[in-house]
Amino acid sequence: MSVTKKNITTRLYVISLMLIVVVFAVIFKLIDLQFFQGDHYINISEEREFKNIEIPANRGNIYSDSGKLLASSVPKYNIRFDALAPSQKNFEKYVDVLAAELSKYFDKPSEFYSNKLRQARQDKNRYLLIARNLGYLDYKKFKEFPLFNLGGYKGGLISEQYTKRDYPIGGIAQRTVGYERYDDFGNAMRPGLDGAFGPKYLKGENGIRFSQKIGLGQWKPVLDYNEKEPRDGYDLHTTLNIEIQDVAHHALLKQLEFYEAEHGSVVVMETKTGEIKAISNLGRTTEGKYYEKLNYAVGESHEPGSTFKLMAMVRALEDKVIDTSDIIDTKSGILSFYGRKVRDSKKGGYGKISAARAFEVSSNTALVQIINDNYKENPEKFVEGLFDMKINEPLGLPILGEGNPVFTHPSDKTNWDGLDLPWMAFGYGVSLTPLQTLTFYNAIANNGVMVKPRFINQVKQFDQVIEQFNTEIISESICSIETINVVKNMMKNVVEKKHGTAHNIYSKDFSMAGKTGTCQTEYWKSSGLYISSFAGYFPADKPKYSCIVVIHKPNKSKGYYGNVVAAPVFKEIAQKIYSEIPSVEIFNKDDFDWKSKSIDSKVLTQLENMIMPDLSNYELMDVIPLLENVGCKVLVEGYGNKIRQSVRAGSTINKGQTIKIKLI
Repeated sequence: MSVTKKNITTRLYVISLMLIVVVFAVIFKLIDLQFFQGDHYINISEEREFKNIEIPANRGNIYSDSGKLLASSVPKYNIRFDALAPSQKNFEKYVDVLAAELSKYFDKPSEFYSNKLRQARQDKNRYLLIARNLGYLDYKKFKEFPLFNLGGYKGGLISEQYTKRDYPIGGIAQRTVGYERYDDFGNAMRPGLDGAFGPKYLKGENGIRFSQKIGLGQWKPVLDYNEKEPRDGYDLHTTLNIEIQDVAHHALLKQLEFYEAEHGSVVVMETKTGEIKAISNLGRTTEGKYYEKLNYAVGESHEPGSTFKLMAMVRALEDKVIDTSDIIDTKSGILSFYGRKVRDSKKGGYGKISAARAFEVSSNTALVQIINDNYKENPEKFVEGLFDMKINEPLGLPILGEGNPVFTHPSDKTNWDGLDLPWMAFGYGVSLTPLQTLTFYNAIANNGVMVKPRFINQVKQFDQVIEQFNTEIISESICSIETINVVKNMMKNVVEKKHGTAHNIYSKDFSMAGKTGTCQTEYWKSSGLYISSFAGYFPADKPKYSCIVVIHKPNKSKGYYGNVVAAPVFKEIAQKIYSEIPSVEIFNKDDFDWKSKSIDSKVLTQLENMIMPDLSNYELMDVIPLLENVGCKVLVEGYGNKIRQSVRAGSTINKGQTIKIKLI
């Protein structure tokens, strides 16, 4: 055998041996995959081709007390374009007509969109943004545009759906209703009621759907008995009244703008129930515009100033250390304590006046003497008496961020000194939020019953009530009814008496009661910074609503006293609620105290027989429920406390009939 033949044979043996090794290796690998590692690779494949896709639940809606929408989750869409998906024929056929439709929609030249679409195809852009944040109707319109109407595979249309929280009333009450914002990690953060009740009620439960990947990032649901349908969130039905909210918002805004104030808040509460009917919080931007910057009414604890004199006077009367007829010498309007001076707003003081008059004119020197002279030997009695009225405790609101009341107790030897007691008498050295102050004033209007402010009436799923929220009582009686009646009269005189500090808002058409407040703030920075406030209720004799207005740092050159800055806001709200937005109550005459409402039995008999009575001698807030209860509709116009009716007394009336009442 030649050397050449021998070499060829050797090479064939080597190649054959290598082939045999390869064959055995392949067989070994197949056996290994089949019997040992098959499950592992099957799982990887399934993970790539199948997965559980989470189906987001729709967030529940938030409604006003009358069922008007305050917050809702609505679908939104982004439109993108896969420039490589259409065939060259379809692209050239439709690109210019698509550009023309986009031009009409966005009001830009069609050449702009034609060049943009062609450039995207040239750049092989498979994810070109066309439009974002579209509503459903606009989304449907885009789907009908030329080329896009061919769908995703042939037309390159990519639609991305997501849910966005929508607030139909805009920025009004935004800090209370809530709003949607995102942190640095893209997580949704919702303050206000939307956030407070979100986890338990509004959020709902996401579903799960087993799906298979079918290409182009699309997933097709496949049958799986373990899939879970989403449960949409429950709906919140709040206590907020849209009409009252609108009145409060614009009354506050107008005053803030005029006085160029830093910020302010207003709250309107229903006396008996504690339902919050309106809450507005407006702060100023650097451009001088106002928006719902922070929830000042709930979260901002500050020195209340003279509105705290009501708490001090209630305590002194309850402890019987003072009588309203007792005479106090205001000593030329200046008192000194440890080198610090207490001054009255009236230069020279008020002379010798009664304790009741001291409250009406808001004399600092008189209130300081009432409290300091009677409690200086036992300051614990005064402070503990305040605590007995629950004003040192947070309200425990569902909205996050409630400010804490601040009081110094005489047992605190580090912080208590000789100035604390006299300064506390006129609202310094203590801190309360506007809502905490209002809760006390509301208790006076409610004959001593302190109720917790309430924002929610019901949680519902369609017509099914999931949870009912009722009035919570903080204290059955903050003080005796005798004391209540005395301070009610004094608060009424603050508005009605000629020299009362809020006489400027007096109206002969409707009654109001309250207390002004003017408090220096940040006095360590400047002597010209003030907080102006007014707290009270209306009508004075039969309180239906309580209200507080607090305005921070008004322009001093325009005014800063509570009676000129804050009280007019209170009056405007009261006037419009009293005259234009009467509350309608449905009741049974058998369980109603008619005598207390001064409704004659003859009127009730006439209404039972659908005969129109003479309403001229009654109050609007009494006659509205009567007429509504027999099925009539009532329209109210004008201002005043005298009633003129469109249907003559003695006439027959029918259910559903509209009766006009004009106030003169």
